[in-house]
Amino acid sequence: MMIDNLPYRQVAADDLRPGGLLCVADHASNHVPEDIELGIDPALLDAHIAVDIGVEGIADRLARRHGMPAHIATVSRLVCDLHRREDDPAAVPSESDGTLIPGNIGANVEARLDRFHRPYHAALAELIARAQPRLILALHSFTPKMATSDEQRPWEVALLYNQDDRAARHAIRLFGEQGLNVGDNQPYSGKQLNATMDRHAEAQGIPYCTVEIRQDQIGTAAGQARWATLLADVMGRVALEV
Repeated sequence: MMIDNLPYRQVAADDLRPGGLLCVADHASNHVPEDIELGIDPALLDAHIAVDIGVEGIADRLARRHGMPAHIATVSRLVCDLHRREDDPAAVPSESDGTLIPGNIGANVEARLDRFHRPYHAALAELIARAQPRLILALHSFTPKMATSDEQRPWEVALLYNQDDRAARHAIRLFGEQGLNVGDNQPYSGKQLNATMDRHAEAQGIPYCTVEIRQDQIGTAAGQARWATLLADVMGRVALEV
């Protein structure tokens, strides 16, 4: 839900400790404002095409229990995908994983960007300037398989990166030491899908980890608590290495 009509909320961000860790969750919400009609079955708002399942609970726990301030989206990626460049047609998607989004066909893209995308990223930039983070964690989740494919995804967690892989390399090793099957730019490649970190981390030389967690790992509160603890530990260790 949006508070004060803002496309984001920030947790534990009022009393920042410069040089710490910061969490960003671009796809944490399935909220659709009342004045926007997507034209889809409402049940789809609980599916991965609308929200990164499990991410909001982890980001909240990282901020409230592990001292990692969080910048969390409060609007569905189907309304405006905050993890896309403004010039990407998928910023206001007309389809997702084989599902047509008829309400977005012919939508006023500029109005959506002005209402959701631009204030989200302006606030994130301001938070980063205040926090001066040593490491940014960009948190996402992925399905065990895509709706358009029968191929199972074996990775329990994955690290995505574009040009700057220095933090990702440490995280891949540390998650592997936990006995996890770790994807290296899988199931998506950060060479193509890394817009938020390209803009706010790589462009400023800030180390980051774009972490994708398989959704069956974090569909429950217990799973989210487990992964919040694991992420706090691994990201803290990565921050000491970069």
